[in-house]
Amino acid sequence: MIGRRTAVTAALGLAALTGCASDGGDGPAKAPTATASRMPAPATSAPSSSAPPTPVPTTGRSDAKLVVMTVTGGFAGVHRTVILRADGTVYTSDKGEPTVRRTTEAQFTELRTLLGDPALAEVPGLTVDMDARDMFQYTLRIDGRTVVTDRTVTEPALDRLIDALAEWLPK
Repeated sequence: MIGRRTAVTAALGLAALTGCASDGGDGPAKAPTATASRMPAPATSAPSSSAPPTPVPTTGRSDAKLVVMTVTGGFAGVHRTVILRADGTVYTSDKGEPTVRRTTEAQFTELRTLLGDPALAEVPGLTVDMDARDMFQYTLRIDGRTVVTDRTVTEPALDRLIDALAEWLPK
């Protein structure tokens, strides 16, 4: 049993690294820093910072990636990616079929505000239920940090961001 858990943990780590590396990256993917969680967090989780979210700035290169989200797993073997760039374009792919679309100003501001939520900084790097089967795994690369979750733990700021980014994924 211990050998199986070690293999599952190693596979998840490898999936996180390869998922981030395949995004056409701006550099090497960083491994998650937190340990896997088996216990769900309380449904009401408030950010420790009282500052309201503000949109992340978009200075610098227009093709810089503000966030990369890769969704993998499930029974069907899903592999979908969404990348929000600093110029307001959204790159999506579903098993390699790329699409590029442009956000409206309101959509871009909303996504940047979700990225600017201070509560995101407190989200653990890895929250995955090792006993769950056929779960989707969400790997997000935000500002050089990688977060991997299967959404079995409630993280309101992260959940809002995932939901907003998922709207851009191919249906």
